[in-house]
Amino acid sequence: MTDFDRLSERTAWIDLSFVERDRTPRWAIQVGIRCHLDGMSLREVSKFLESFGIYRSHVAVHNWVHKADLQPISTVSTDQLAVDEKMIRLHGQKFWLYEAVDPYTNEILHLSHYSTATKQTTRWFLTELHRRYQLDDVEFLVDDADYLGPVFAEAGYRFRVIRHGNRNAIERVFWEIERRTSSFANSFSHVTLETAQNWFEAFAVYHNSRQT
Repeated sequence: MTDFDRLSERTAWIDLSFVERDRTPRWAIQVGIRCHLDGMSLREVSKFLESFGIYRSHVAVHNWVHKADLQPISTVSTDQLAVDEKMIRLHGQKFWLYEAVDPYTNEILHLSHYSTATKQTTRWFLTELHRRYQLDDVEFLVDDADYLGPVFAEAGYRFRVIRHGNRNAIERVFWEIERRTSSFANSFSHVTLETAQNWFEAFAVYHNSRQT
């Protein structure tokens, strides 16, 4: 992507209400957030902004991303949702990332990560998902993991075990997140679970903005 492309892309999905002072031009904050979520490391974003006369540290860029408090907001407009979990590594530690993806639009409706993957963590994720969306008429597409289908069955939701077809959407999203987390070690160095969750939600907002 060229410098012009990075500057000209739409950034309406970035809410800058958190900015209290005009120390940094708002357009630079928007570009910094987008560039980081688009694939640049924090230090690369800092160097990139220098080419426009904006001198801010990689720590400042990190703070922009998290203070923006970006969270995926969508509606369930389909009768199916793909749900899965995958082990990822954050600064050498193992975590399990759960996601719910619209298989038709590729939008991420919700994601959350836990230190383990069990029936209980699946219940927690399902509770969070239901708190955000009306799910009574939705069929969940899951793989054959021992703790996915059974939990949906216990909760009274419709589900179908499937490894391909419409579930491919969630596999593509997981692949992209894995690629990003493996590239951004400095983003997750010694971070709290809450900070990592904020980054994942910010990435989801960016990802969804690219689907429209």
